[in-house]
Amino acid sequence: MFIDIPSELEAALTDRSLPPWELDGSFLAQSTMERYRTELMATSRFEETAGILRHALTGEGGGYAVLRLGNLSKALGAGDRFRRLATAFAAEVAVPFSPFPRWPLWKDIGVKVDKDPGRSSGIGYNAFHMDLVNATRPPDYTTLLCVRPDPLGGGPSILSDAHAAVARLSEDSRALLAELAYHYGTFFDLFGVGEEYKPFPILDGSDPGEGFIRFTAKMLERSELGQAHTDAARELAEELVRGQVSFMLQPGDYLIVNQRRFLHGREALHSGQETVPVSDRRLLLQLFLRAPAGDGSAA
Repeated sequence: MFIDIPSELEAALTDRSLPPWELDGSFLAQSTMERYRTELMATSRFEETAGILRHALTGEGGGYAVLRLGNLSKALGAGDRFRRLATAFAAEVAVPFSPFPRWPLWKDIGVKVDKDPGRSSGIGYNAFHMDLVNATRPPDYTTLLCVRPDPLGGGPSILSDAHAAVARLSEDSRALLAELAYHYGTFFDLFGVGEEYKPFPILDGSDPGEGFIRFTAKMLERSELGQAHTDAARELAEELVRGQVSFMLQPGDYLIVNQRRFLHGREALHSGQETVPVSDRRLLLQLFLRAPAGDGSAA
């Protein structure tokens, strides 16, 4: 699931400067997507690389990919030129958008030592979850672009095949997970993700191997659930950990996760984060994607 950029494509992209993007509401404008695609299709092996990326995300056995853009980030830095290229790759998968009107298209995820350790910007273990779990139309893809890894060496990304984990559960547990019994988090000031879903089922009734697995391990500690439903969700959490893969994102690595197949999280950052200057701490950029209507990944 790691995709290297061919050297001739890297060379072509290093010399190319895409125009600033435009938004249509909270979504990347269709005109921008067409402009980016037209310009990059003219570069050697872009279409081939984009096809490999799409297959890794939606093909049999797939569900996530890491696009290795490190050489481009070294050549271009992590500013606008590089982010436009990453946006163009993302637009080959689905439509980039921001569900948070108070944030730009790309949202910074830094490190704050005084935050809840289990949150994305915290320093502790960020347990398996899907983003915007309590929305009726969660993003089809969540993506993370690594600007800086933890300089102390912590914080590996973790991913797990949610459908494979569910398949290992008992029928009784699956029946409980399909009930409208779960809730987590708040819901306000959001665009493009439907309405609040509360309570929601963890299993949405789709055929086995399809649909969202609406799960966040944080609900086990922060939501009032009946014992039977808690036990079923805890069993799923254990199976997710049992099947997890783990890797360190390097500068320029672009992780894209199909939320209909995989859940994601992060191991704890290394101790001593308070000694690291804020400007040197781990920094990721997050972007969400909505699959077009009629696409197999669309909500």
